[in-house]
Amino acid sequence: MKFTLVALLLAAATPALAETHEVRMYNRSESGAMLYDPAFLRIAPGDSVRFIPEQPSHNAATIAGMIPAGAAPFKSGINEDFTVTLTVPGQYGIKCSPHFAMGMVMLIEVGTAPAPVFPPDLPPRARQRFDAILAARPE
Repeated sequence: MKFTLVALLLAAATPALAETHEVRMYNRSESGAMLYDPAFLRIAPGDSVRFIPEQPSHNAATIAGMIPAGAAPFKSGINEDFTVTLTVPGQYGIKCSPHFAMGMVMLIEVGTAPAPVFPPDLPPRARQRFDAILAARPE
């Protein structure tokens, strides 16, 4: 009886399990060149994102000015399988540092978030890719 009561109390106190979402990084795929797949994620606060380099020379890094207030920026190593947990709601702009000017970006929406604000120094190809991501994202 005591064991059952303790197990029930622990189960009630444990938060829902967070998910891990996988993002693959490519030089080229059937979807195009220099991209993250998927290019858009909508996740819950506390979920994790795992960046997997399917092809060489990529990383995942936050874009200055494109993360929510209070969120910590991050930057993985080149060719590193990297996982980050995002807890602060908002829009996270992600770039591949070596291929940012080529438009290798993605958007992660954590919880409910307003539209992203783009920094004025965003490379033109990155802005074009973000515009395409926003146009294609599910509502």
